[in-house]
Amino acid sequence: GASFMLFKPARNDPPPVPPAEAPGTIGWHELRARDGAAVFGFYAALFGWTRGEALDMGPLGTYQLFEIDGVPSGAVMNKTSDVPMPGWRYYFRVDALDAALRRVQRLGGTVTMGPSEVPGGLWVAHALDPQGAVFALMSKTK
Repeated sequence: GASFMLFKPARNDPPPVPPAEAPGTIGWHELRARDGAAVFGFYAALFGWTRGEALDMGPLGTYQLFEIDGVPSGAVMNKTSDVPMPGWRYYFRVDALDAALRRVQRLGGTVTMGPSEVPGGLWVAHALDPQGAVFALMSKTK
């Protein structure tokens, strides 16, 4: 039930690739699904993703990491009852999380969770833009 889009360039020129971990790039992809275990196979077959580590999140279920070319790139989990429908959350990289969260609020967005430290020495926070779209931020610096 989660929507996504596929893009194909209009020309054969390779797209510019920003440096790894550059601010503004997506550093993590997270799908909250009705049935994370069942839907994982769909994405694995479609994109060639492989299973990474599976983290037991207690009552929240399993947080199943996926890898792209051997690199952990995101996770699939069951959505919680407070999430109205399945969907993707993208974690955008920022230089410093606290400063980015102040910009979110100054520009009319809402911080809904965090900042929280997560494995790998990263800091994350969830937010809504002024129209209610979900997104997340991540940084090595709080």
